[in-house]
Amino acid sequence: MKAELILIANASQARLFRREKHPAVLVPLASDQYPEGHLKASELADDRLGHGASDNRPGGTSFTPRVDPRRKKHLQFAKVLAQEVDEALATGQYGELTLFASCPFLGELKGQLSAHAKKTLHAAIDMDLTSFSLDEVERRVDHALHAPH
Repeated sequence: MKAELILIANASQARLFRREKHPAVLVPLASDQYPEGHLKASELADDRLGHGASDNRPGGTSFTPRVDPRRKKHLQFAKVLAQEVDEALATGQYGELTLFASCPFLGELKGQLSAHAKKTLHAAIDMDLTSFSLDEVERRVDHALHAPH
């Protein structure tokens, strides 16, 4: 039986684990930090949001569509993590993928997964476990996956 790949993430950090079915022990594979995930949109943008520039003609003020710089950074990090997941799944060692991520980053991450990763997705759980010790992560993962829903 193939191992399970578990990704635990939020918008600023992630941890990737391998878990064999028996015994169900988490083995750390990788850890990623993305400190820009905690920054405010105003700290990420070059200019103030919602302000246009005028070319001194009537009606010459133009506004570009608002793209939240913070969301853009989250999408970039989600894309990096999705690539790591794809690379791990490509080895053929994993039969299923489980995601634990804070909302709304969980949605961003799921949106970046490849078709193959989506097929192996066993569970996607809205839970941020990034700040816990390995023992506590194991306990909470087991509880989340085996608790009656």
